[in-house]
Amino acid sequence: MSTRGVVFVHSSPTAVCPHVEWAISGVLGSRVALQWTPQPAAPGQLRAECTWMAPAGSGGALAGALRAWPMLRFEVTEEPSHGVDGERFCYVPGLGLWSGRTSANGDIVVGEDQLRALVSGVPPSQLPTRVQELLGSPWDAALEPFRLAGDGAPVTWLHQVG
Repeated sequence: MSTRGVVFVHSSPTAVCPHVEWAISGVLGSRVALQWTPQPAAPGQLRAECTWMAPAGSGGALAGALRAWPMLRFEVTEEPSHGVDGERFCYVPGLGLWSGRTSANGDIVVGEDQLRALVSGVPPSQLPTRVQELLGSPWDAALEPFRLAGDGAPVTWLHQVG
């Protein structure tokens, strides 16, 4: 079962860019050459994005491969496919990796087991903060300046064949 998604590398040091391309290439099984542009939100850093098409679950593999460089800021999305929820992965230095399932319209889906664990294990005063963490709000807040700086940036289209 094949699906598609997008990799957003919001900021990367120049020296790490080839490693990012190799990591993405390794997961997708074909050579990837990204179009790197300056990241105005982090002078001296570069940004790139690409769409991908690969087997379901590749979004997690891409996020795992990129996580090897803790100085990156990135997001990986995977669209829902037949019988498989969509996913979004975000990485921010200092916050680490966050992941969440997504609905067809892109909303974060919180499962009943997650809610039960949250309600039974957290003091009521901490519930609002923990719900925000569950939804990925701290990662969204940290990445938003980098997303806005990338508006209008070129996109590389990647498709795995076979």
